[in-house]
Amino acid sequence: MATLFLHLLLLWLPSAFAGHNYGQALSKSILFFEAQRSGYLPGNQRVRWRANSGLNDGKASGVDLVGGYYDAGDNVKFGLPMAFTITMMSWSIVEYGKQLATSGELGHAMQAVKWGTDYFIKAHPQPNVFYGEVGDGITDHYCWQRPEDMTTDRRAYKIDKNHPGSDLAGETAAAMAAASIVFRRYNRAYSNLLLRHAKQLFDFADRYRGKYDSSITVARKYYQSYSGYADELLWAAAWMYKATNNQYYLNYLGRNGDSLGGTGWAMTEFGWDVKYAGVQVLVSKILMQGKAGRHSPVFQRYQQKAEFFMCSCLGKGSRNIQRTPGGLLFRQRWNNLQFVTSASFLLTVYSDYLASAGKTVNCASVNVSPSQLLNFAQSQVDYILGDNPRATSYMVGYGRNYPQQVHHRGSSIVSIKVNPSFVTCRGGYATWYGRKASDPNLLTGAIVGGPDAYDNFADERDNYEQTEPATYNNAPLLGVLARLNAGRRYNQLLEEEIPAPKKPIVTQPNPTPKPKTTPAPAKSSAPISVTQKVTSSWNAKGKTYYRYSIVITNKSAKKLSDVKLSISKLYGPLWGLTKSGSSSYILSSLPARKSLEFVYVHAASPAYITISSYRLG
Repeated sequence: MATLFLHLLLLWLPSAFAGHNYGQALSKSILFFEAQRSGYLPGNQRVRWRANSGLNDGKASGVDLVGGYYDAGDNVKFGLPMAFTITMMSWSIVEYGKQLATSGELGHAMQAVKWGTDYFIKAHPQPNVFYGEVGDGITDHYCWQRPEDMTTDRRAYKIDKNHPGSDLAGETAAAMAAASIVFRRYNRAYSNLLLRHAKQLFDFADRYRGKYDSSITVARKYYQSYSGYADELLWAAAWMYKATNNQYYLNYLGRNGDSLGGTGWAMTEFGWDVKYAGVQVLVSKILMQGKAGRHSPVFQRYQQKAEFFMCSCLGKGSRNIQRTPGGLLFRQRWNNLQFVTSASFLLTVYSDYLASAGKTVNCASVNVSPSQLLNFAQSQVDYILGDNPRATSYMVGYGRNYPQQVHHRGSSIVSIKVNPSFVTCRGGYATWYGRKASDPNLLTGAIVGGPDAYDNFADERDNYEQTEPATYNNAPLLGVLARLNAGRRYNQLLEEEIPAPKKPIVTQPNPTPKPKTTPAPAKSSAPISVTQKVTSSWNAKGKTYYRYSIVITNKSAKKLSDVKLSISKLYGPLWGLTKSGSSSYILSSLPARKSLEFVYVHAASPAYITISSYRLG
């Protein structure tokens, strides 16, 4: 009878609990980055429902900022999370390059890194200048449009020595340094180029100190640097040491470990804002490699904090991370899985460091083996892939039951290649955002925000806390999935060369591709664009007034007529348009390839200006 019951139980269990195909999950997780690409898409683009976008980014500032990644379900290029994404993808390759090569995904992973570093090179035109954002969250969140249709403001925002951003410059230095290791064997010249940028960015971050969101204030509502910049300075120094083997950076970690918090902060999270746990794990590796030298006492204090993090994850420390009833690490309700994937990566690499050194972790007088750390990391990955009370995979396209209504503009709106009709700013909300149906485009490999503290999850597009994906959710998972798929480790304390990929790395093409004789692709951008900038300012009666210039451009070869604009949050006079309603304005016609300028004045941030409708031809 007991045998019959066990047989029936095994038949009842969902397939998600029968083990996972980590190789398939790895392939899908890398594919997600291709859906997040901005700029001119290459010929080897595999996510075919996407097309070119953001082709004028940086133009108004006199710099080429075409390329890079959209961070999540929106169309803004936020520098801090993008840099963290590239650092974590690079770290995955640095640690698990051989396993990625075995899985056949090394080339795709390197290509994903290069898409980001190519953009960072453009965004760093001078040693003490870095463009840290294109577009802004306020105007972007007002619209629901495909990236290919964007009519939102694409202003570029920068840091410089008078407007510093040590956290942003430091994280980007870390990304460039880590990526230089990735490309060292494959492309020495490119690796050296990345390292030159990394050195300049580290010097910029260290010499001109300040929080980036005090300089790029539009980022504050979306990616505020709550932890400050001290963690990024140490994080960058650790990666600079790994990339250069220069004692200056080792000494920097030793001298500044106490003053910048590396030895003091005992953390229970690791992510795009707070890097301390990552620094502590990197420094622990240096210590276990026997390279700490006279800094050993300081580095041991770093390691104590690294092991505090490990014990907290396992629930064996003095301050443990909360878990859901189903066993998932839980930090916050909004995009909690970002912390799960990053913690899983740290657990995995630290497990391999310990195993290579023949050591264990002591958690509150209980010895924890390396295999226990790895097994717990695997349990978190398995939860994400479907081993949870809902039997839901939180990776889109993996398994049988995964999110269908992802909070993502591109995936939720029909592809421009299927229907090239322009999707307006507010029209996207009316037609696509509230649509109670599966996304027309599968956002393969995306890790969404995930369940709440009680393992509950609502698959609804407007539930952005749970259904929005992000690049930094996926980046740490590359290394963990490669490790689990390979089923073996190498000596992680040896600095081994990353193998070269079998196929050439092809990323962003020339922005002016040669004409083809094949049928023309679907249009890659909206026929009308709106740019906005401040042209002057003055003080009067204690207030600062700004004159804003708005240029509407017809990019098509046909005349535009009955152009209707929606302008909100306008608190002053406007010249050059005919008003039609409380917040609507009419432009009778706009000839092909021509522009129209209008201006307004008020003592506030820019108004929200979007295209409501128009007729083409």
